[in-house]
Amino acid sequence: MFDRMRSILGSILILFVAGCSGVQTHQFDLPEQVTFNEHIAPIIHQNCMPCHRKDGGAPFEMVKYKDVAKRAKMIAEVTSDRYMPPWPADPNYRSFVGERFLTEEQIALLEKWVEDGRLEGSGNPPEPPNYAEGSMFGEPDLVVPFQDTVFIEGNNLDRFMVVKVPFELPKDTFIRLIEFVPGNRELVHHMNGHLINYDFDKKQDVFEGQHVVTDVDGSTIETYQQLSIAHDDGSFPTLTPSVSNYLPGVLPAMYPEGIGSYKVNRKAAFLIKNMHYGPTPKDAYDRSYFNIFFAKGAPQRPIKEWLLGTLGISEVEPALVVPPDSIMKVQTEFTVPFDVSLLTINPHMHLIGRDFKAWATTPEGEEIPLISIPKWDFRWQYFYTFKQMLKIPKGSVIHAEGLYDNTLDNPNNPFDPPKTVVEPVNRDMKTTDEMFQFIITYLPYQAGDEHISLEPDARLFEH
Repeated sequence: MFDRMRSILGSILILFVAGCSGVQTHQFDLPEQVTFNEHIAPIIHQNCMPCHRKDGGAPFEMVKYKDVAKRAKMIAEVTSDRYMPPWPADPNYRSFVGERFLTEEQIALLEKWVEDGRLEGSGNPPEPPNYAEGSMFGEPDLVVPFQDTVFIEGNNLDRFMVVKVPFELPKDTFIRLIEFVPGNRELVHHMNGHLINYDFDKKQDVFEGQHVVTDVDGSTIETYQQLSIAHDDGSFPTLTPSVSNYLPGVLPAMYPEGIGSYKVNRKAAFLIKNMHYGPTPKDAYDRSYFNIFFAKGAPQRPIKEWLLGTLGISEVEPALVVPPDSIMKVQTEFTVPFDVSLLTINPHMHLIGRDFKAWATTPEGEEIPLISIPKWDFRWQYFYTFKQMLKIPKGSVIHAEGLYDNTLDNPNNPFDPPKTVVEPVNRDMKTTDEMFQFIITYLPYQAGDEHISLEPDARLFEH
């Protein structure tokens, strides 16, 4: 009877706390006895295992009972605080594909499991998801590794490099998805990758030249010469920009067949014009790679992109110069020139960012919520894909607001005492600089787009 009463009182308390937190909840009753096999394993497999598995990027595995039981108290604490699983976007403002956040009931189950003694339970737990090694999407059609191992000097400085990653194929084809996998997850901060398509009869050896050039901006003729980017006759090949990007926590978006994909020639290369490694006190190494998944054919609807804010098509107002010991809000806005269907969005700030919010206002005054991140965390930056295409009518204004906290109350502030933090222009960004960007992937609108699901299902494997 006492245990039953404790369960009821615990449920009431949890509902009260949840109501104060602003997270949508419903009344629930916890089971008399919580076990791993029946209650906890499904939560772990769905929300934690994508990262906490072999080759998953997290520092330890959370697959089997023994993996979870020995860390049960810690797991209950970090989930209760909503530190884990990392999902910065507010699910009450807008929902996205692949959300990983726990309901109040799931959090309560984890807490009660610890209280009940971390019981394994009878029978067998559900089978965990089967992930291919070295990928979050399954077995790739092709793996393209860096040609050289990259040396990162241990001098506590940011390092910027330009990397050429050449490859050859049996024939010209189309790429549906490109997944960048960092070899050194602790130091790879961001990567912007472009696709070079060589004319077959104009480039004898795509592997010639240097493969890594360090500490340059990646746009000089000298750099291109060192990397042997040009055709043998001196002409330049076709470059498709931004086919693959990486930030902490980012996974590439996967769209229905016929939307997106890239043409790739038999002779090709990835050109990473901005490979950024964070500072380290010790010498380190990296050998990252690309996973390639081929498409069935040419895309019926090529995707397009807008970059708002820093280095983009709209101004940041006021200028992003944050004085020490200050909290500052900036904004940017853009008027949509024609009807569009939004696919994916990516907010981006650096260390002193505190919160981010974006929405659209239609010509009729209707507000369309896009994303709200009330507690910005530089370590977790996603490309958020809508569950269905989101129509934004012509003439709508897309607004984005960011709040920056350049005080010592911000635990992520890289400076003590605080220093003026600025938005550099036309040069590589350091982690300790700031940015305010809102990246939007879209299609010109077609009737019925708003009914097209962007949930991945098993599409990727329909080769």
